[in-house]
Amino acid sequence: MRPGFKTARMLLSKTPMVLIVLVTFVLGYAFKSAVSPAPSAKPTTSVQDAQQESEEEIWTCSMHPQIRLPASGQCPICGMDLIRTEGSPKPRTTTTAKKAPKYACSMFCVPPMPNPGQCPICGMEMVEVDVEEAGDGDAAPRTLTLSASAQKLAEIQTIAVERRFVSAEIRMVGKIDYDETRLGHLTAWVPGRLDRLYVDYTGVPVRKGDHLVYLYSPELATAQTELLEALARAKPTETGQDSIVNARAAEWLADIRDKFRLWGMTDEQIAEIEARGTASDYMTIYAPMGGIVIDKNAVEGMYVQTGTRIYTIADLSHVWVKLDAYESDLAWLRYGQHVEFETEAYPGETFTGKVAFIAPVLDAATRTVKVRVNVENADGRLKPEMFVRAAARSKVAAGGRVVDAELAGKWMCPMHPEVVQDEPSDCDRCGMPLVRTESLGFVSVATTEAEAPLVIPASAPLLTGKRALVYVELPDQPGTYQGREVTLGPRAGNQYIVRDGLAEGERVVVNGNFKIDSAMQIMAEPSMMSPDGGASLSGHDHGTAAPHETAEAGVPPPPGADRDPAEGRTLHVPPSFGVALDPVVSAYLKVQQALSHDQHKDAQAAAKDLVLQLQGVDMTVLTGPAHHSWMKEAAGVAKTATQISESGNIKEARAAFALLSESMIIVAKRFGTGKKPVHRFHCSMAFDNRGAHWLQAAAQTENPYFGSAMFRCGVLKETIGEGRAEANQGGARDE
Repeated sequence: MRPGFKTARMLLSKTPMVLIVLVTFVLGYAFKSAVSPAPSAKPTTSVQDAQQESEEEIWTCSMHPQIRLPASGQCPICGMDLIRTEGSPKPRTTTTAKKAPKYACSMFCVPPMPNPGQCPICGMEMVEVDVEEAGDGDAAPRTLTLSASAQKLAEIQTIAVERRFVSAEIRMVGKIDYDETRLGHLTAWVPGRLDRLYVDYTGVPVRKGDHLVYLYSPELATAQTELLEALARAKPTETGQDSIVNARAAEWLADIRDKFRLWGMTDEQIAEIEARGTASDYMTIYAPMGGIVIDKNAVEGMYVQTGTRIYTIADLSHVWVKLDAYESDLAWLRYGQHVEFETEAYPGETFTGKVAFIAPVLDAATRTVKVRVNVENADGRLKPEMFVRAAARSKVAAGGRVVDAELAGKWMCPMHPEVVQDEPSDCDRCGMPLVRTESLGFVSVATTEAEAPLVIPASAPLLTGKRALVYVELPDQPGTYQGREVTLGPRAGNQYIVRDGLAEGERVVVNGNFKIDSAMQIMAEPSMMSPDGGASLSGHDHGTAAPHETAEAGVPPPPGADRDPAEGRTLHVPPSFGVALDPVVSAYLKVQQALSHDQHKDAQAAAKDLVLQLQGVDMTVLTGPAHHSWMKEAAGVAKTATQISESGNIKEARAAFALLSESMIIVAKRFGTGKKPVHRFHCSMAFDNRGAHWLQAAAQTENPYFGSAMFRCGVLKETIGEGRAEANQGGARDE
């Protein structure tokens, strides 16, 4: 061993262990300094990105970590609530909404994301879109802006809202049945035994007066003996002068003859008994009407009592077609409407009839309503129990009223729709007064004069049961779509009638609206299923009240308005014309006052004055449809007022006043009520419970149809003109 190593070994053995550790640490630090680069004066780009990312709020799903969204909500895959990632700052509140480029899936599976790439749900390539970010700024609610490429990928299609008449075809099924008003029953009017039934099976056609039954009745012999005795006593005496006994016998004879007639015997049968001079206990019963024997309720040899039914006869020259209509189709059906139908027996042949009855009750099991159609069947080819397939076609004007050129301005019987007249009169079949067709739901103008309704395709609205949402393309912002709630009327084929919420010419989305709504829902904006959005939207009004919500229900627009809601057309009435009608309205109100106080002469004088005031109205200020409408209604007012002035009693005056009131109500709604509003009342008990309307100035009932007998019978329906109706205190007895 060399001397140097030996000396070092001796030194190390004597060095403390602490010194060895210290030396090792110094040598390691020196080595690290030699191999490490000098520190940079500026942070690297990766550090800057990390700091920038840490300032952004990132939300993810605990089950699907690939979902990273800039806002809270629900996972688009599993629906779980998103959680904020660690290190993300607390949510920031913004006072202004900024617009930044975003990238979204064309199927709108996820909200727009800040970076391009593939959709984490469907894998489609993300495209750039322009979206208003949510915040407390001035961003328009329910609004989404898409680029041209996004619109193409989402297949967005729009169409303009337009006014046009729509036709609805209502399909119904049913079967043919007997006309209940043309059924006759042959009954025994005297007790006895049926010795002979000349019609011994059902289905036999009979004519009125055909012999049907040969009846044995002991009561007949007794009655015939009385007849012959009365006939003998009624003969003149030998002196040629009638005594008191003869006069009483003549009265007795007349009574016995009436009894035989009540038993169903004809005058020929009675004359035969008197000519024969002997009593018989047999009689023949004849058919009271012509038709088909559909029921045979007795057999030969059977004893019958008074009222026992023997035959049932049906007149099949008229039949009923009973159809089932779904409740969704009731808006298109009207009394008196034409219906076409086909049968299995005659394929390709079409029969027609008119709606005569719509059942007031819905069948809870089938959710349908029975509709009855009256059909002529002179040739007898339509047979009861035949199945039919029917269709009713309706053309609807603005306001949902049916347009029928044949019934415009006509008068119709409320019991027999086939009875239609040009002037008011009574039905020649039942005697009931005819009513105006507009009271049955028709427009009283021709199709060319009626206003067409606003319509949109059935694919445009998104329906949620009680709400309807459409997306409208903003005209001054191409590619920007705004959600809007609308009020829809009935559906006609592939079209919906729009009652409120849209204007003619606006463009609505008809294809791709579900994708737009999906994007709105994902971004927690108001959508179809969430009208208020997924987050609080306080401080913003996301919709305005519809006009029908702010206006008083049942109150028509003021006179001079361009649109006539009762007729569905445009009328231009100068306000001065409504004021000029004040003398006419005042004269009418005097007639009402006189009749309500049972003053017939005062009513006649007021009606005569009404005719004079009507002649003084200057109608040259009216043009177009308004002029023609005034001439028609003025003629009706003059005619009925003249009838009141020439009436023989107050009953006739009140009957004419009902017709006058119908015309005056239309005049008030179309042209004005003068200087003050008037109130329309209704009494359901007038004219044998048929009901009638009238106008009056007072807000409390003054019934012109009953007068002092029921002065307060009636109910206030509406106020026409400015002002509001006061509560009616006297209508407890009416509906």
